[in-house]
Amino acid sequence: MKERIGVYPGTFDPITLGHMDIITRGAKLVDRLIIGVTTNIAKSPMFSDDERIAMVKREIAALGSSNIEVVGFNSLLMDFADAQGAGVILRGIRGVTDFEYEYQLTGMNRQLNDRVETIFLMADVSLQPIASRLVKEIALYGGDISKFVTPAVRDDVVARIAASGK
Repeated sequence: MKERIGVYPGTFDPITLGHMDIITRGAKLVDRLIIGVTTNIAKSPMFSDDERIAMVKREIAALGSSNIEVVGFNSLLMDFADAQGAGVILRGIRGVTDFEYEYQLTGMNRQLNDRVETIFLMADVSLQPIASRLVKEIALYGGDISKFVTPAVRDDVVARIAASGK
């Protein structure tokens, strides 16, 4: 039987408890889950590509799961999925706005490669409001982000803000 490989792509800037929830649940659906850390040119990342990859690897290692790996990429998602041998893209959905965006993206991706299916996973109800963008904003204004990220990620974000002098 062919190995079921899934890709969960994102910028993970920073990785949140919402991301970790999707990763944990998604890893149960495939034989191998590849977390694809990418750069979104429409966003201004707080952390570099290498820093985000290292952060995600550290958080994944804490899960102790042997079927999850982290790979950086800077290409079309469908090209990355093909290169990884993936037949599934996992996407987390927090609400209707996410769904509308993901619905359009999935349609475009199917035009590029109809051999790869997209599976939407609803975020856990308690984690639905979490967004990396909001986590960074709260932290920039001195707010407590410990409800949204692991302690190690919280420390990374606080240190980055302190180093930037903001």
